[in-house]
Amino acid sequence: MKKTGKKAIVIGGGVSGLAISIRLAKKGYQVEIWEQNDFLGGKLSEHWEQGFRFDAGPSLFTLPELLEEVLEFSGHSELMPSLHRLDPVCRYFWNDGTRFDAAADPQQFAQEAAGTFGVDAQRVASQLKHSREIYSISAPVFLERSMHRLGTYFNLDFLKGVVQMPKLDVFKTMHEAHKKNLGHEKLVQFFDRYATYNGSNPYKAPATLQAIPSLEYFRGAWLPKGGMISITRALTEAAQRMGVQIQMQRKATAIYHNGKNIESVEWDGQRESADLVVSAIDVQRFYPLLNPAMPLPKRIEQAERSTSALVFNWGMRSSYPELDVHNIFFTDDYRNEFDALSKSGNGIIEDPSIYLFISSKRVHEDAPAGGENWFTMVNAPGIGALNQAQIKEARERIGGKLSRILGRDIFSDIQAEWIMQPADIARRTGSPDGALYGPSSNTLWSAFNRHANSTSKIKGLYFTGGSVHPGGGIPLCLLSAKIADDLIPSLP
Repeated sequence: MKKTGKKAIVIGGGVSGLAISIRLAKKGYQVEIWEQNDFLGGKLSEHWEQGFRFDAGPSLFTLPELLEEVLEFSGHSELMPSLHRLDPVCRYFWNDGTRFDAAADPQQFAQEAAGTFGVDAQRVASQLKHSREIYSISAPVFLERSMHRLGTYFNLDFLKGVVQMPKLDVFKTMHEAHKKNLGHEKLVQFFDRYATYNGSNPYKAPATLQAIPSLEYFRGAWLPKGGMISITRALTEAAQRMGVQIQMQRKATAIYHNGKNIESVEWDGQRESADLVVSAIDVQRFYPLLNPAMPLPKRIEQAERSTSALVFNWGMRSSYPELDVHNIFFTDDYRNEFDALSKSGNGIIEDPSIYLFISSKRVHEDAPAGGENWFTMVNAPGIGALNQAQIKEARERIGGKLSRILGRDIFSDIQAEWIMQPADIARRTGSPDGALYGPSSNTLWSAFNRHANSTSKIKGLYFTGGSVHPGGGIPLCLLSAKIADDLIPSLP
């Protein structure tokens, strides 16, 4: 492709940074990615420990067509990773011995939920149908276009959304909607859990987030055959084939502008001119780099942050056939768990819900023969470091709960261990306080209050990634790159 003299510098080599670099290279820009770490992918990275491989961030892949689109855009669709479609999507455990496999097929899911929980299958099917309907109405408005351009509000999709607004349950919380629609305590808890997909609280988050499960049950839940890291590798290879220059361990220390236009970017005392800069890092980290200074918008500064996580990556010397790729062990008191995660709470409760991801169930090379790689996570407040006493106590609680429910001493099986707490996540990913998804989605106006993908104050400055519109997670980060690209002028 023809290159112009226009130079674009992308700050951050996460999923959105890699995706926007491909799109800019396609437009003819000379593109550089500046990544301060010695690895790419941001949260979508990996770690090896004593022969066990762990995906160090996202563990579920939905809407793979968004990745396919970027790779096709690059001209290298052959880089698309092969995928396992997961069925069941996830296995669920409760303290009273209840177990439930969430079948991938919506009709089978409804029938099996009816059998497990003693509810009407049609009621469950209606909830899934409602989820899909909310997604079909809301996605074209809230996810696929800029919320900060006037044209969005005169688009036919927006006008259709306004007409169908009552279907979005905008004035209820997720929990209120699920309680009304489903009634059964465990089934409500099951659907409430989807708020955690963007680090939110189902007792606060708007019921429009009921759309989330529709992605798994109508579009599919996937695991790349080489692990989640395959997504990062595919994007990296595509970017490099398009001539994108990737500068590792290069930390931007200042972004210079004249009040109207981007001028240059500084690192290690050196300045490089740029016609265009894309921030693919958390906006709270990016704004202090601007010189002359620009204040971070108040709504961003004051926004409630999403939750973080405490993760025990355990290399297990034996296998557990009763577990699947994705597993959830619920607490009995979900509301108390989310109350504890708030600023006024005390952190991790005595009986936390546990998420257990085992990629080696499908990607066998991720663990030595006969073993398993356990990504064992509990939600944690996004308020910075946990002390060693808190981590030790949580480890005992988590291991004790898993041992009790699984009927065997899991501690005796732990061969390798690598711990990530909020402070570690903040250090690895640059996300303030280790918040996994930037701002939470705990209010009706969260979608409108996220930072825009561009700014009218400085020409040539754009924003992508989980802390800006439309939000966190692999699909939304890919969409943020697409939205930003739509806003960037094409070169002649």
